[in-house]
Amino acid sequence: MTENYTALYDQHKKAGASFTDFGGWQMPLKYTSELAEHHAVRNAAGLFDLSHMGEVWVTGPDAGAFLDYALAGKLSAIAVGKAKYSLICDADGGIIDDLISYRRGEQKYLVVPNAGNATKVATALAERAANFNVAVEDASAETSLIAVQGPNAEAILLQLVPAGQHSLVTELKYYAAVEVGITVNGTVLTLLLARTGYTGEDGFEIYVPNEDAAGVWESLLDAGAAHGLIPAGLACRDSLRLEAGMPLYGNELSRHVNAYAAGLGPVVSLAKESDFVGKEALAAIKAAGVGSTIGQKLVGLKGLGRRAARGHYPVLNDGMLIGEVTSGQPSPTLGYPVAMAYVDVEHAGIGTVLDVDLRGKPEQFEVVTLPFYKRSK
Repeated sequence: MTENYTALYDQHKKAGASFTDFGGWQMPLKYTSELAEHHAVRNAAGLFDLSHMGEVWVTGPDAGAFLDYALAGKLSAIAVGKAKYSLICDADGGIIDDLISYRRGEQKYLVVPNAGNATKVATALAERAANFNVAVEDASAETSLIAVQGPNAEAILLQLVPAGQHSLVTELKYYAAVEVGITVNGTVLTLLLARTGYTGEDGFEIYVPNEDAAGVWESLLDAGAAHGLIPAGLACRDSLRLEAGMPLYGNELSRHVNAYAAGLGPVVSLAKESDFVGKEALAAIKAAGVGSTIGQKLVGLKGLGRRAARGHYPVLNDGMLIGEVTSGQPSPTLGYPVAMAYVDVEHAGIGTVLDVDLRGKPEQFEVVTLPFYKRSK
């Protein structure tokens, strides 16, 4: 057992969750059935504890310029209230983490790294801040993060938001955030609400002080009972994000992978005036054609049979090793196996049929456009 437990650990135990170690945290893997939880998110709503994620505040007169330098995107161009997906890279262009940054004021940003990388990202940001007039504060230890994901997410949230603030929720755009009141045991708490998520569905993520997390969790479950809301664990979160073609750090992304091979070239702002850590290396990688004309690139694979590929399974062409699966499993929504893999670019064209070695037996997969699943509205 690891030593890191979220503020909602007791709620998960009470709900009968089975646990797994993830990024050094004991997290709920599933409560009853991962398939039931997956389908609930696609058809109604699921409630997730994401409190293992990091929260790093960057404030000060140079906040925007600093993040332009520290990250691979142009964060200073984000409007207040909006968010941006970006990367923090090594000097050689390798990916330290992928993250979301929210601009909460002219001189105030919230940077959200992944669970296992939160300390690394906070440390890297603090080191890179040396020549900037900014403060970097790692608030991860005192902050919980709760997500409501699925087509009924908005209706559920409106049960708890005061009527006079309903428009703040209904008019909130994707990749934007706002402070709203959420009613917990008769008290209205003002919390940060973001319209973001990792499931391919509409949904919200709520930043909560640890001491209020249990109350918010229980209030959401009560409000969502009539809307089909159930608690959902990491198992269905993984199948949901895979269907949505979203990369997972440690699977599709790592320090040994660059943005262009991972299909994240648009995230990198080489044109911005200021230098950023990794800019020179990434410019050279792009100029060389890595991920587009040479090397390997990340692709989606649709199973043509019934057997699923899994992470690290070899990808073959005419018996020759040309890549490796990073994530794979049967798709509960689509009814066939799906996978992501890095393959040699000459075999990465849409429609190419390749073999995946499933423990000594080849199974055919077709290269397809990501994402595998896209919600209808």
